[in-house]
Amino acid sequence: MSQLTHINAAGEAHMVDVSAKAETLREARAEACVVMAPATLQMIIEGRHHKGDVFATARIAGIQAAKRTWELIPLCHPLMLSKVEVELTAEPEKNRVRIESVCRLTGKTGVEMEALTAASVAALTIYDMCKAVQKDMVIESVRLLQKSGGKSGDFQAVDND
Repeated sequence: MSQLTHINAAGEAHMVDVSAKAETLREARAEACVVMAPATLQMIIEGRHHKGDVFATARIAGIQAAKRTWELIPLCHPLMLSKVEVELTAEPEKNRVRIESVCRLTGKTGVEMEALTAASVAALTIYDMCKAVQKDMVIESVRLLQKSGGKSGDFQAVDND
């Protein structure tokens, strides 16, 4: 089993020193889903929400969140992201919106937390915009789907959908 990298020999949390690591291309893909009533989802799809375009707002929120992950997660490094993409898909057959984010850079540390933060904040934004209509929406399936690059190698999640 791998060691926890953010814990030093004394058991204290610390920021990992990445200065000696090589810069490599790194990419991560994450998802989150917001489950809601069919009527709420239909309102979003039809663009009838009084606050405006839910998908556009959530997409921008996710992109902004990825860029600011280091301010939210205490031991994350500030990163120069070269790509952040947030896709939102209405899935009426599952009464949900599925969010998928992709983050990429050439750097010394991975972008998994940035991808997860983008998907999570996009989901929270959907909840925030729609809570006046429905308070019992559920945010679920926040997870890393894929990562590539870096010393730890590649990862591909098992499809559980």
